[in-house]
Amino acid sequence: MKNVISALIVGLFASAAFAQTPAPTAPVAKAEVKQSKEVTKAEVKETKTAVKTEAKEATATTGAKEEVAGAKVDAKKAKVKAHHKVVKAKADEAKVDAKEAVAPAPAPAK
Repeated sequence: MKNVISALIVGLFASAAFAQTPAPTAPVAKAEVKQSKEVTKAEVKETKTAVKTEAKEATATTGAKEEVAGAKVDAKKAKVKAHHKVVKAKADEAKVDAKEAVAPAPAPAK
């Protein structure tokens, strides 16, 4: 009976020892790490590209705002110049009218 029990116990330990799956080999683990690194690098590249694109759009928007502001200033300057020209023309016209009013009328020919 002792032999039977000892045979069962030895068989139990032997089956437990051989039933364990071996740890993954180094090349398989390295391949998994390499693949996860590649995925991470791709995600980082996509993120950087998105950030750069957003920065370029923001810069373009800022540039456009500056251009609009510059155009507004130019338009305001042009408006002031045009107004000045109108005022000057009216002043010149008033001078001419004043000269005509002050100048004696030509004497009628006899």
